[in-house]
Amino acid sequence: MPKIVDHDQYRKELLSKCFDLFAQKGYGSITMRQISQGLKVSTGTLYHYFPSKQALFEQLVEEISQQDVSAALLELEGSQTLNESMEALGRYLVKNEDYFIKWTYIWVDFCQHQDSKNMLGSTVFKRANKRYQQAACDFLGIQDMVLASFVLSFVNGLILEKLWGDETIDFPEQCALLGKMLTLYLQDKRSNKQLILEHDLVQNIKYS
Repeated sequence: MPKIVDHDQYRKELLSKCFDLFAQKGYGSITMRQISQGLKVSTGTLYHYFPSKQALFEQLVEEISQQDVSAALLELEGSQTLNESMEALGRYLVKNEDYFIKWTYIWVDFCQHQDSKNMLGSTVFKRANKRYQQAACDFLGIQDMVLASFVLSFVNGLILEKLWGDETIDFPEQCALLGKMLTLYLQDKRSNKQLILEHDLVQNIKYS
């Protein structure tokens, strides 16, 4: 009886092994032949699942973004305040520092070999960014996508500084500081919104 292969599961298994291959050689340097050798499969098998290196990378982004969001939200749940959430995020970054630095390196190397217009138009990358933004909103308990993007940019910046070799970067310290800043920002925003509502109410009563 022929063996039944779960092709989607097998594709995911291949993708999971590609992360370390890209981290070791870089997106620009590694070839599909080298990837197939690293995965211990034929080039024909590799091309059956991934028509090109870019297609493989895009599928890797899709898988990793889903895994990152699920793992982070699961591990970071339980914080009662924004400050506690940001402190938990700092500890999470320390725990997974090696992974995040590798993934950032892979991304930077990939971007160096792409046309910026093509990247901006990619539905895969748009979907991944949207997924991270929504996760940031869920984590922070907000619905402000602009603020969520800011927090993600802040975190990415910290990881980049680590990648560049800045040993003075302290994830918990930086995240705790950002937590205090965000708390003040949101409090001020709520106060301004309340003042506007009160002003509108006064005007409505005045001219009614």
